[in-house]
Amino acid sequence: MTFDSESDADLVLNSMITSILLLDKNLNIVYANTAAQQLLAQSPKKLLDSYLPDLLSYHSLDFELMQSSLSKNQGFTDTEVNLVVNNELHILSLTAQPLSNEQILIEMAPLNKHKRLSQEQLQQAQQSAARELVRGLAHEIKNPLGGLRGAAQLLSRELPKNELQDYTQIIIEQADRLRNLVDRLLGPQQRLHQKVQNIHQAIERTYALLCIEKPLNVTILRDYDPSLPEFIHDSEQIEQVILNIVRNALQAIGTKTGTITIRTRTAFQITLHGQRYRLCARIDIEDNGPGVPVHIQDTLFYPMVSGYEGGTGIGLSIAHNIVDQHHGKIEFNSWPGHTEFSVYLPIKQ
Repeated sequence: MTFDSESDADLVLNSMITSILLLDKNLNIVYANTAAQQLLAQSPKKLLDSYLPDLLSYHSLDFELMQSSLSKNQGFTDTEVNLVVNNELHILSLTAQPLSNEQILIEMAPLNKHKRLSQEQLQQAQQSAARELVRGLAHEIKNPLGGLRGAAQLLSRELPKNELQDYTQIIIEQADRLRNLVDRLLGPQQRLHQKVQNIHQAIERTYALLCIEKPLNVTILRDYDPSLPEFIHDSEQIEQVILNIVRNALQAIGTKTGTITIRTRTAFQITLHGQRYRLCARIDIEDNGPGVPVHIQDTLFYPMVSGYEGGTGIGLSIAHNIVDQHHGKIEFNSWPGHTEFSVYLPIKQ
């Protein structure tokens, strides 16, 4: 393809949804098309000669590896790059090519929508597989546990000395502990008690409990949308969802000074489980902890998956199950210093 003028080339480049950057060998920006300017939230004048990594609050791109490949006159591709600009996460596919004048051509195509769709489908598949696995394990574990507990009770009645009964009591207590763990893995088994009510009432009850639980180093903020209409939901179960997510955030923050924000907003035109909803409630729970470890992000809602020592990995699995019963969904974005879980609950189709 040839262009009659430089303005024709600019017209084509600026009409693309792919972000195009031209860098010098030191990663300073020489050119940025309109999509790249919007991505980096800067004007062309401010972008010119800017050092690209300095414009990013966080990135998963290995710039050293990219420069190493380009120095050998080889192209570089990363199929999923996370870039954070002005506290907004962008998921991109990135390709870099060396040019003959020692410049670097970078193309970045947006993947956010595809990533969210595949993430939602993955979560559904995870939950379905995990539910079947836990049900099978529950049957195989609870039956012999019941026999073990019953035998320990019978043995306790026959033992002549009270001190020997301490051992059978340990067996009974540990059997009960394992049974309770299996019940927690199965998640809420009771039917939802749904009625039309204000979601903020459930959040306020949760907030009051969390204020008692939280350590002094953590501040919990509330940011409500008062225009959010009442809608049908089980308030006790939604309280459990918020508790589980916030408790995870508290565990992540640990002893460091931290802030957790519980935010409500109205979301429009959201697709949930294949259904398009004109109106949804969105509950965001945001913290400034270290972020969800990258190696567990794709399996975060599996039971027994935890990024913290001593964590059971059950809380998020239960939260996901409850939201799923409400025909809603949970999404999350996370990078160091920022984690945000968003719970979507349907209001009107």
